[in-house]
Amino acid sequence: MSDHTTFDGEEESFEEMLASSFDFAFTPPRRGEIREATILQIDEREIIVDLGAKQDGIVPSQDLERMDDDFRASLESGTSVPVYVVNPRDQNDNLIVSINMGLQRYDWEKARELLKAQDAVDVKVSGYNKGGALVRWNRLEGFIPGSHLVSVRLSADRREVMSELIGNTLSVKIIEVDQDRRRLIFSEREAQREWRARRKAQLLAELNVGDVVKGVVTGIRDFGAFVNIGGADGLIHVSELAWHRVDHPRDILQIGQEIEVFVLNLDRQTNRIALSRKRLLSDPWDDAQFRYHEGQLVEGYVTNVVDFGAFVALEDGLEGLLHLSEMGDGALKEPYSYVQKGDQMSLRISHLEPEKRRVGFTQRWGTEADQAEPPGLDG
Repeated sequence: MSDHTTFDGEEESFEEMLASSFDFAFTPPRRGEIREATILQIDEREIIVDLGAKQDGIVPSQDLERMDDDFRASLESGTSVPVYVVNPRDQNDNLIVSINMGLQRYDWEKARELLKAQDAVDVKVSGYNKGGALVRWNRLEGFIPGSHLVSVRLSADRREVMSELIGNTLSVKIIEVDQDRRRLIFSEREAQREWRARRKAQLLAELNVGDVVKGVVTGIRDFGAFVNIGGADGLIHVSELAWHRVDHPRDILQIGQEIEVFVLNLDRQTNRIALSRKRLLSDPWDDAQFRYHEGQLVEGYVTNVVDFGAFVALEDGLEGLLHLSEMGDGALKEPYSYVQKGDQMSLRISHLEPEKRRVGFTQRWGTEADQAEPPGLDG
């Protein structure tokens, strides 16, 4: 009996054995499948590729025309490329494949990986619409919603600022991938947030408490001001803006203002940087005992009014209490009808305790019959 005999006893022909060996070695390509192929031949109107099938694949002229000129020029025989099976067998029995669609499918797979890894990528702005910026990443078109853009101020002339953005490269993160709907959404805000977190961690490693650095005011809140000090924001609490009482940070600073700040505290566990402005200003209490004395006539302004009196700050930032009993003739029942915040006042220092950082004021100095005005009083 021959070594090559079928179950029914009939010998296989050479052609049948050859076909059988091909069936074993090659898996027939399926429509929509992505395969890695090797370029065999490049002609003006088509490219022939080997993708591990019984027959070579053909990349038609329409696919070549859609290729980027630089990419097409880089292709040569022996180059490995991903191809998309468009038609396993057309009317002329040709195996039609697409390099463009293969690369796009590859990009979709890469996009899904980046979404999972949350890595940042660069995109190029190609246009805009009322919702945001149109961008291109590799061979895919994507979109950045306006709420996720940080490179433009959308409060300004929208058309003008978006037009200026065209052609720019932005660092973004992928936040949504839906290949079926050809939906690829990016966020510049998320990428910048991650970059700032890394930059803050770097700054925390480099900075030391007591350092003096320059920064730019980036935000103002009731509780303080945020200052960018080289890519990361630190906070100046309202109590660290000045030596005197500050009602609101906007009374001292404005967004965009360049200032020097003192590094007050570094919390490397929470990545927080505490800054101070007042530590770079002269502390009015340091020489208060040499510049002021009890009974001295001074000018001040009201910083706050409370039930028991009013707080008054002198020009240099020294602040103390004008008690209700020391207002006017001393017979007032409440201070609100007598004094208001921001009022300028002439008054005298009733007591001074620099070591306790305390000063008291009065408008009744010398009103008692047995109290004589001490020598050397101003005015």
